[in-house]
Amino acid sequence: MVFCKMAPTSLASSFRQSVTSTALRSYVAEFISTFFYVFSVVGASMSSRKFLPGVVATTDPSSLLMAAIANAFALASAVYIAANISGGHVNPAVTFGMAVAGHVSVPTALFYWFAQMLASVMACIVLRATLVGQRVTSYAITEEMTGFGASVVEGVLTFALVYTVFAASDSRRGPYNAIGAVMIGLMAGANVLAAGPFSGGSVNPACAFGSAIVAGSFKNQAVYWVGPLIGAALAGIVHDNVVFPPENVDSFRGVPEAVVV
Repeated sequence: MVFCKMAPTSLASSFRQSVTSTALRSYVAEFISTFFYVFSVVGASMSSRKFLPGVVATTDPSSLLMAAIANAFALASAVYIAANISGGHVNPAVTFGMAVAGHVSVPTALFYWFAQMLASVMACIVLRATLVGQRVTSYAITEEMTGFGASVVEGVLTFALVYTVFAASDSRRGPYNAIGAVMIGLMAGANVLAAGPFSGGSVNPACAFGSAIVAGSFKNQAVYWVGPLIGAALAGIVHDNVVFPPENVDSFRGVPEAVVV
């Protein structure tokens, strides 16, 4: 993934760049990675309900651990296999953060969103069609939380995830390798452990949208869009303009670091 700010271009020029063969490969890569990520995450949730039927599946700590492990492993793998093609966003919030920070054009971001949302819906449809007798589970907030509180929690967790993505994929820190994808996956797993029992710890609008479409339940769906998109935007702004701006002074040597473009 080339991590640099895009030069200012017209909307027409940005659109033309978004329909090149290279861009189309990126959309396919996003579709494949997001499909398998959602398939694994939602499938793990359905598996926990298979082993722990009824209300036990939502209160047993083992189901939370299963969800966290599935998120960590699936996201790390999904990011890694698409990193050198599309950047391995696998999440509309990550794409939104990249667009706000100027690393992805608006037309490209919209195409990314379409690929991610379609992949999520398709993954949930496959799960629903193949696992007879099992229903696709959608994200929901606990009765102890308000919609606003859940949005804040999802936003904070998404900030942490997207900030990790920025840090792991910034070429100024060195080449993007497997350890970066692993760090992103670990943050996703930690998010589930932190907020799974309360807001679900989705931090991924596509995953929440796909499961809601197939499950037929859109209650509190805005929670999984408003909070994550705001958190992602703030993460991109803070990373690129506060913590690690284009010309950063090395705190140990007191000289500007070289910027890779």
